[in-house]
Amino acid sequence: MTALTSTAVFPALRFGSRPAWCIFSLAAFLVSVPVFIEAPLVRTYPWLSLGITPLLWGISRYLQTQTRYRRFGALLYGFSWCWGAGSLYWGWLRWEPLWHLPVEALPLPLMVWHLRQRQQLVGVFFFLGSFLGTAITDAYFYLIDVIPHWRAIMYLEQDLVSVQEMLVQAIAQAQTFSGEVWGVLLSLSLLLIGLLPLFQSQIRQGIPAMLPSWAFMGAVLSTLLVDGLFGLTIGLLPL
Repeated sequence: MTALTSTAVFPALRFGSRPAWCIFSLAAFLVSVPVFIEAPLVRTYPWLSLGITPLLWGISRYLQTQTRYRRFGALLYGFSWCWGAGSLYWGWLRWEPLWHLPVEALPLPLMVWHLRQRQQLVGVFFFLGSFLGTAITDAYFYLIDVIPHWRAIMYLEQDLVSVQEMLVQAIAQAQTFSGEVWGVLLSLSLLLIGLLPLFQSQIRQGIPAMLPSWAFMGAVLSTLLVDGLFGLTIGLLPL
């Protein structure tokens, strides 16, 4: 029975591998959890938040010297650039939403260079997945026309009453028919993009050479989860 059900006989039965699920889980964690640390930190101590970036680079470099943790170090390398770009935008440029994607895209040429050199692939694919999720989320804000609310909230962040009023207006925009339709369509797009790599058998089996794809999936699908929870919360809020 063991021989008949082994992955050598039925390779399609194998879904992922331990390293693949570890990379996927860590990628999902890095997209969804550290933001709750960075968000308050970057507002109060932007230089400290930005200064953490070289520390993350150093830890990444050290981990990559350890055979067992090499891929985790590469993943952290990609995350460090997400953290650095996020610190730069939210620390000094958050008052202008139009600058969000350009600033988040600053590491993109470096990621493309790594991709061409076939270096840091786990980190590169994590960054690309995270950036894609950010781009789709921003596209949603543009499509439902809440960018003016974003800008106003950033300028009025010390005035809690005004911020609350702007949030109510933004939520009303998201709860319109068009807002809900765009939310569903973009969520389905993220889901499809996140699951698309699984149509390739080598990725689905989680072989080591395909681990970058699992980092990409973890980043994209965790973005979908965070956005989905945000959307569900908005849908349940009374106007």
